[in-house]
Amino acid sequence: MTLKTSFPQGEITKLSGRCVVLRGNDIDTDRIIPARFLKCVSFEDLGEQVFADDRRELKGKHPLDLAINQGASILVVNDNFGCGSSREHAPQALMRWGIRALIGQSFAEIFYGNCLALGIPCATATSTEINNLQTAINNDLQQIWELNIQNQTLKNESKSLNLKIEAGTLKSLTTGTWDATTQLISQKVLLEETKNKLPYLNHFYHNN
Repeated sequence: MTLKTSFPQGEITKLSGRCVVLRGNDIDTDRIIPARFLKCVSFEDLGEQVFADDRRELKGKHPLDLAINQGASILVVNDNFGCGSSREHAPQALMRWGIRALIGQSFAEIFYGNCLALGIPCATATSTEINNLQTAINNDLQQIWELNIQNQTLKNESKSLNLKIEAGTLKSLTTGTWDATTQLISQKVLLEETKNKLPYLNHFYHNN
């Protein structure tokens, strides 16, 4: 399995790719990334461990293990995905497997926020719409879908689905304000000016 290593930056308005379906309600963060993997000192290898117990139990038949799903970037789930603990490792593991967006009926609040902090959009639709979408995807796993964040739609050559993205989340994604690190780096001049005005820092550098 080849894991993606490039991560999003700045404004996120559109993304396209193949979808992978993961059916089931109330899939919690302990299933997404089991607790024994939380001891890692970095997130780098978590993509290999995502859904580790589920995948071992299904012996290669888990959706993330199927050859046809390798390289998929949009995960389509059901209700209350990401419930349970607040571990940020869950979206980190999904991102390092290659997931760049999630679509489902609903998401646990903390998981949703942790996804946004990584630039991973979480869009919602009704239960019926999600089930129909999952069936359409599984009928042709090679389809390329486009997720338009600004228009809140998911479509391919023959189908289109209206989605819902919370207003604050939509603004953060499309303006790039979700990306706190890049924003901080872009203000390097102001950071230096502020640092030079702090007396305790100036005293430290002067005496060292």
